[in-house]
Amino acid sequence: MLKPFYISCIIALLLCNLTFVYGQSEENVWDTLSDITFENIVDPASGIPIPQAQFGEDVLDLNGKEITVRGYLLPEKGYKTHKEFILSSLPYNLCYFCGKAGPETVMEVSSLDAIRYSDDPIVLKGVLMLNVLDPYGLPYILTNARLIR
Repeated sequence: MLKPFYISCIIALLLCNLTFVYGQSEENVWDTLSDITFENIVDPASGIPIPQAQFGEDVLDLNGKEITVRGYLLPEKGYKTHKEFILSSLPYNLCYFCGKAGPETVMEVSSLDAIRYSDDPIVLKGVLMLNVLDPYGLPYILTNARLIR
């Protein structure tokens, strides 16, 4: 009979192989998106320094590609259904806007269908676009998003 330690190792190895075969799991895409730094640039209109995103190589590789991401819907206009909203890797009370998380933990979402607000996490599939033009917007934008679960 196999000892619990060996069973754990076998399960971990199988999970790693499944992630390799089927792509990055939705829980881990946030880990990749955390490879971002910010460099202050001077806004020519105001003369004020503003942070501009500098994306890591793995993040740049995701630009324009379809990804699956798990997160929490942050409503912009009440607790209704939404086609445009913010998705956070963290629950509402810990998110970038309410807690101490960074901008790499949220993304703008444009959904094909309206999604009902819930406190529970949701899983979306859509095309990731990196925001390199608008320093006042969030660094990540998910377009053509569809609710998976």
